[in-house]
Amino acid sequence: MATPAGLERWVQEELHSVLGLSERHVAQFLIGTAQRCASAEEFVQRLRDTETLDLGGPARDFALRLWSKVPRKAVVEKPARAAEREARALLEKNRSYKLLEDSESGEEAVGRDASSLQKKRKRRKHLRKKHHEEEEEEAEEVSEAGKGKTGDSKSPTEEKPASEDEWERTERERLQDLEERDAFAERVRQRDKDRTRNVLERSDKKAYEEAQKRLKMAEEDRKAMVPELRKKSRREYLAKREREKLEDLEAELADEEVLFGDVELSRHERRELKYKRRVRDLAREYRAAGEQEKLEATNRYHMPKETRGQPARAVDIVEEESGAPGEEQRRWEEARLGAASLKFGARDAAAQEPKYQLVLEEDEAIEFVRAAQLQGDEEPSSVPPPSAQAQQKESIQAVRRSLPVFPFREELLTAIANHQVLIIEGETGSGKTTQIPQYLFEEGYTKKGMKIACTQPRRVAAMSVAARVAREMGVKLGNEVGYSIRFEDCTSERTVLRYMTDGMLLREFLSEPDLASYSVVMVDEAHERTLHTDILFGLIKDVARFRPELKVLVASATLDTARFSTFFDDAPIFRIPGRRFPVDIFYTKAPEADYLEACVVSVLQIHVTQPPGDILVFLTGQEEIEAACEMLQDRCRRLGSKIRELLVLPIYANLPSDMQARIFQPTPPGARKVVVATNIAETSLTIEGIIYVLDPGFCKQKSYNPRTGMESLTVTPCSKASANQRAGRAGRVAAGKCFRLYTAWAYQHELEETTVPEIQRTSLGNVVLLLKSLGIHDLMHFDFLDPPPYETLLLALEQLYALGALNHLGELTTSGRKMAELPVDPMLSKMILASEKYSCSEEILTVAAMLSVNNSIFYRPKDKVVHADNARVNFFLPGGDHLVLLNVYTQWAESGYSSQWCYENFVQFRSMRRARDVREQLEGLLERVEVGLTSCQGDYIRVRKAITSGYFYHTARLTRSGYRTVKQQQTVFIHPNSSLFEQQPRWLLYHELVLTTKEFMRQVLEIESSWLLEVAPHYYKAKELEDPHAKKMPKKVGKTREELG
Repeated sequence: MATPAGLERWVQEELHSVLGLSERHVAQFLIGTAQRCASAEEFVQRLRDTETLDLGGPARDFALRLWSKVPRKAVVEKPARAAEREARALLEKNRSYKLLEDSESGEEAVGRDASSLQKKRKRRKHLRKKHHEEEEEEAEEVSEAGKGKTGDSKSPTEEKPASEDEWERTERERLQDLEERDAFAERVRQRDKDRTRNVLERSDKKAYEEAQKRLKMAEEDRKAMVPELRKKSRREYLAKREREKLEDLEAELADEEVLFGDVELSRHERRELKYKRRVRDLAREYRAAGEQEKLEATNRYHMPKETRGQPARAVDIVEEESGAPGEEQRRWEEARLGAASLKFGARDAAAQEPKYQLVLEEDEAIEFVRAAQLQGDEEPSSVPPPSAQAQQKESIQAVRRSLPVFPFREELLTAIANHQVLIIEGETGSGKTTQIPQYLFEEGYTKKGMKIACTQPRRVAAMSVAARVAREMGVKLGNEVGYSIRFEDCTSERTVLRYMTDGMLLREFLSEPDLASYSVVMVDEAHERTLHTDILFGLIKDVARFRPELKVLVASATLDTARFSTFFDDAPIFRIPGRRFPVDIFYTKAPEADYLEACVVSVLQIHVTQPPGDILVFLTGQEEIEAACEMLQDRCRRLGSKIRELLVLPIYANLPSDMQARIFQPTPPGARKVVVATNIAETSLTIEGIIYVLDPGFCKQKSYNPRTGMESLTVTPCSKASANQRAGRAGRVAAGKCFRLYTAWAYQHELEETTVPEIQRTSLGNVVLLLKSLGIHDLMHFDFLDPPPYETLLLALEQLYALGALNHLGELTTSGRKMAELPVDPMLSKMILASEKYSCSEEILTVAAMLSVNNSIFYRPKDKVVHADNARVNFFLPGGDHLVLLNVYTQWAESGYSSQWCYENFVQFRSMRRARDVREQLEGLLERVEVGLTSCQGDYIRVRKAITSGYFYHTARLTRSGYRTVKQQQTVFIHPNSSLFEQQPRWLLYHELVLTTKEFMRQVLEIESSWLLEVAPHYYKAKELEDPHAKKMPKKVGKTREELG
């Protein structure tokens, strides 16, 4: 039998003689079709149905030879399945016999057949626990049927339910569940279709609402409006007529001066000419007076500015035209501060550059050693980089033309038109994300209602890039250009350029598996290899084969594009040269014990010793960023006027949008900006003006242990690829410097080359559920770029089976299809669906929303630790942390969602606002999954049972040595911040298990062991839930040594 490669070559050679052409995809299609056919005639018939081949003569011989050469798996029937098939055949044969009334031998024969069938049925292999009571009842029914009379005989259709065994019942329930699942999916699609149609009918929401108001307006109201409309129209007409008459008068006077300037006029003509000039002058004076009155009225409400009384300067005021939130308040504060400041000396005196000394202790200063240099594409110039004001003066089109991608516009569009899949490699800041979608829009890829999708791995990047592109295109954000992230959708029916997180595009596969509304899909920042990006690769590769007209662009900022090209069937690579300046790299002489403190000292050290230029600091997460910003601001306050102004700006995912936008604003003259960011600033964001980069060499990575089910977010050393990306941020506008807070030896010997893909170090429950919802059943052979560990994949399948999302054949159930519609963890989805059974969906929605932000609800200021702890204790309720979160949200809602309430109770207002957004989205999805909105009215037992329905996998029991998980018998501990830390209940349920200093259970809930048998009888056995310490020992009085003899 030929090898697969040899068989494919043979098919390609034979296709030349049969069709006159040879194509690899056609050969693969023929081989795949032949493998799926049970006989040669079926293969020939399938080829005839395609209506592309004339199966006569050579073509039919070729098809028959191909079917005989194709390897196929031999069907081997298992012994248990064969015995089951024989037993079912005998049972059907037995039912076909007619029973006789007086034949004793017949009764004995029927009894023997029934007993033999009963023995064989008992030997069947069942997938679930056998129910002996049902088997005994079935045996009695069979024996009674053998002894029955002809008068009592029933039709076979009536006897079948009575004799239905467990396997048949399971199969019937499975088929019924599949029908319900498909019906639910069809209802969801129909609702989406109806909703889409309604939106499209109202192409302009504002115009639609105004039209509705006009239609509903009463007749008398319309009559009352007519006089006002006439008056308004008359005023507009008079103003227009005044302008026209004045223009005619000026033109008439100009003509008379030209025509009759040298002619002596009569007295009447002179009087008429003087009258016309007088009328013209009065009209001009009247207009000037009106404009002066308007100007005075406008100036009356303006606050005095710092430059009042000074000669006007030619400055392009761009900021005053911006409509950013809080812009007017900021301008007012700047004007008041400027007016209050005193300045001495002549205004035209030359500015003197102040000289500062290093305001640090000698033992605090960090010594750096220059060890390497990243070569750039441009030589460092003696001309300083353009100032922020100069950059603001450039037009948007000039900025677009200055990007490195602009000279390659035509070549790029030609490559996209000629190839379905294109890999684009370019440095961060070259314009891939912002310009390529605009080029495609200008080329006409969005005609006929089609859209362009551009995915980003992070929320902040999707929002900032969409705002930038909307500003460049001169449109309002949310119209032609929009973004879509979790809990925030800034798009409309007119949106044709959609920037979204990769997870949001995965959600769209559920409602549109073929992405029919998109003409181009661009996967940006592919080198980051997030979990959703890797899943998108496999799905888009499959969709691209199904839709030849779909264009797929994969953009990456690193040199590993060859792997992407190989994955997408040797797709071509388009390289865009970057614009980089040389970067000097400095290492520390010795390792730093506290890198956070070292970062703060190094920022101040750079600020007072290095030339002007902004600083970019990389830290691992929100907690470190807030701590570093607080330390920097505190030290700058203490140093006062000894140093120049230092603007400290944080950037992380949970930061509000208006505060995120501050990092892109130009730095004021005489000041320096320091941006403290997570690894989002490595590639996703481009911040102009960065000259210095501070790299501590760490990042946060999520790791998952499938054996224990423990997920941990730990601080780990970054890879060499990440370190080089960070250093490259310093060479964007001029020659820069990168200060690494680790030694050169550590870089060479301790850092990994690349980061491990997220798909190989995280839980796959959501991924498996999504792929199953898309109809992908063979997950072991799914086309992953880097396949996940089989152990992790099998554990995800096991958890979904235990949650009821999959049946025993691995097929998606109705509950699983509903769980896939909810954008949360499968356990959380199961908890929400179970809330309908216990009539507590309102409370469960609140708990689910608070769990999504549970680590950032409370805060503890260093100077008010006791007050913060007391405020936290005031929210405690009997039962556990889930009820505490419910109590916090309920009280906040009763206060009218007040920020002052949050401040008084040491609760983070931003986290609560985010929880409210999550709850509103989940509440909107309840109708989609057909769950009613109900309340338990304070009966928290129902709430705890609903939570147990989703998290029965996460249970622990108190033993003599502490808490141990029920299944894995792993030693765990209650987190010190928990409300149950001092109570130590017998049975606990936890939300997540994290590894920090110990294996801590976060967000624990007190439960009863009987609830586990109630909500998950298929997962727990009664013996597992027995408490060995609760057994009563027999009462017996001990004996002394003398009594024992």
